Parts: sequence; structure tokens; C-alpha cells
Amino acid sequence: MANQAGTRMAAQERLSQVADHLKASEADIPTGREALLEKHPDDIVVTCALRTPITKGGKGSFKDTPAADLLHGAFVNLISRSGIDPALVEDIAVGSVLPPGGGATEFRAAALAAGFPVTTAVKSLNRQCSSGLQACVDVANMIRVGMIEVGIGAGVESMSSQYGPGAVTEFSPLLESVPESANCKVPMGVLSEKMAKSKNIPRTKQDAFAASSFQKAEAAQKAGLFDEEIAPLTVKWTDPKTDEEKTITVSKDDGVRQAMTAESLAKIRPAFAKDGSIHAGNASQISDGAAAVLLMKRSTALRLSQPILGKFVTASVVGVPPLLMGVGPAAAIPPCLQRAGISVADVDIWEINEAFASQCLYCIEELGIPMEKVNPKGGAIAFGHPLGCTGARQISTLLYELRRRGERVGVSSMCVGTGMGMAAVWVAE
Repeated sequence: MANQAGTRMAAQERLSQVADHLKASEADIPTGREALLEKHPDDIVVTCALRTPITKGGKGSFKDTPAADLLHGAFVNLISRSGIDPALVEDIAVGSVLPPGGGATEFRAAALAAGFPVTTAVKSLNRQCSSGLQACVDVANMIRVGMIEVGIGAGVESMSSQYGPGAVTEFSPLLESVPESANCKVPMGVLSEKMAKSKNIPRTKQDAFAASSFQKAEAAQKAGLFDEEIAPLTVKWTDPKTDEEKTITVSKDDGVRQAMTAESLAKIRPAFAKDGSIHAGNASQISDGAAAVLLMKRSTALRLSQPILGKFVTASVVGVPPLLMGVGPAAAIPPCLQRAGISVADVDIWEINEAFASQCLYCIEELGIPMEKVNPKGGAIAFGHPLGCTGARQISTLLYELRRRGERVGVSSMCVGTGMGMAAVWVAE
């Protein structure tokens, strides 16, 4: 009996030692932000990210430039800047919202004209305002599962040529008979007006937020903070005053208004209701532009001597009630952070699309995000929201600003038409 008791005690002591060893080992395993910053061969990294300038829809510098030409310009610059052999790019995903047929034909043509070989596949996709981000996430996930080794996520929109009163969404009687289905057809401006009222977001607060966006973008533009991410394009442009066609080089966003204040914005008439709070100055601008992101595994980037700008960590997409479309980021960001193993406090910069000041403000306040960390170079209110382009545009804006500041962790997010939200976590290097 004494021997059995001794054996049990020895066994318990060994188990205790093993447990202590496991606890000590667990303590050495990085968690949260620390784990996120680690580098691994199978990380999905961004080796080049750029965008065209963003210009005013209908009257800006790209008013006469088709979406496929904008995309072609982004592709040509991506090949040139990265030095990548185009033959190594196996697939390209392009997010776009408005083109008939999804733009599949002209986007494939744009890739071939830019110098990608016939072996490079191309697809178009439409997840409304998150199309550009979805394109990048699709490519990242294809690389992650081993379907391809090198790919490009991109986004483009020519709202000058494909947006306006004539654009109508056709609904069948069946869809109209289901309330939530019918709600998908309600214009986003009307939705945001209703949301601003239901969430008690006053116009004064919206105008102050919008003025801040303009002021940040103006300061960033004057300081040259967009220059690294922008690829200038030379295009044909018809002067509306003389009807003369000119060749111009566009190198800056042309929607950034100078010296905007909350007081000056307060003078603009509401757009969707006589007693409303949403107007042209505190909502995203109708715009034209394109963006492209080159993605591959870290091991591939090292083998190809590609410089690494940052890495993709994870993403989330969620549905919300169509009439509350604007709350999308507030719903999509928490599960995204959870998957990444981090909290709101671990994020250095947030790129949250400013579809409307009302919805952006709500999401920021709902999540408890410090305002000074949101869109430090301004957002879509100040320089525009080319629908399919924005999600890809945010990546270059975010990664270059993180690098400039010596910071690391960023989140991009947006609300999505018909009631969705999408978010992604990125780490700069």
C-alpha cells in the first residue's frame, strides 16, 4: 500500500511538472497584436498597391475615360512599379458595380492590353461598395489554399458614364411582395436619412465630421501624402466650354475642396428630405477611379525579390437589415477583429468608408473607435467613392500611411448597398 501511495504521489508530481511546463510554454506563445506582427512564409503579402487619382463624376478629369481605360492604367503602373513578370500573375479579380455584364469582357481586354499574357485569367465581381475589397480577399484566399501563387485584386468605376437617373434596378412582382426584398431597392441616400434620424445623429455633427474629412484631405494633398499611392494617368479630355479635345495628365484627386468648414457646409440644402440632414457636402462624392493590389505568399515574394508593403490577415462580411445598410461596418468589424485575435485598441489606423457622415459616425461611436485614428487623410466625402474601386483603394491608402507613421495594424471597412458590411485586417511592414 505504501508503495502504491508513493507511486501515486510520484505520478501526481510528474503531472504537476508537466502542467507547469505547459503553462510556461503557453506563456511564450505570442497572442493578440504580438502574434499578428509575426512573419511567416505562408503569410499573404501585398508587394505593390496603387490607385489612379479619383476625379469628380460627370465633370472631372476622367469624365471622358471609360472604366476599362482606368483599369488598364492601373495595371500598367502596377507592372512597372512592382517589376513583376506579368506571366507570373495567374488570376486577376476586378470589383465593379455599374458596368453592363459586370465588365467581364472589357476588363479581360484591359488586362491583355496592359501586358498580361493570355494565360492570365480575369474575372469581374460585384458586391456593391465592397467590390474592390472582395476582389482582393478572393485573390488572397485563392493564394492561401494553393489555387494560385500570384494574383491581383483590383477595383474600378466610371460613375461618369454609368451612373445617373436612367439607372434603374428591375424588381419582379415576387421580389416586391417580400418586404425585406423590396427594401433593397430603396435609394441609399433615403436609407441614410432615415438612419440618421433613428440613431439621433444631428446635422451639426455630420457637418463637423464632413468638414474634418475635407480638411484632412486638403492637408494631406498639400503635403504630398497621396503621391506614393497615386499612379498618374494621361487621358483624353474634352473641354466642356470649348468642346476641344485635349490630352491631360491627371496626378491628383480633383474633388478635394479647399477651406471647408462646418459653417460653410451648414448652408447646403438637404438632398433627400426638406427637414433632412444629408446633403452633397456630408455624403460621398460620385467619382471615377481605379486601384490594383498585387498579392502573393511571403515565401514567393522573397523568392521573386518583391518588396513587401504589408500583409493580409483576415476579413469578414455580414448582412444587416437593408433599411439599416449604413451600420454595416459596426456589424462586420467585431467578427473580423475576433478572427484576427485583436481588439479595437490594437488597431493603429481605421479606413472606414465615408458613404455618408451619418453612418460613418454611428459606426465609429458604436465601436468606441478613437476619432483621431479614423481616415487620417480624409475619406470619400472629401475625395470620392468610385463604387467598385474604394475597397481596393483603401488598401494602398492604409498601408502607406501606416508605414509613414511607423505604425503596424490597420482595418479597412465599409457599408454595402442592400444591407451588408465588410471589413479586413492588414499589417504594414
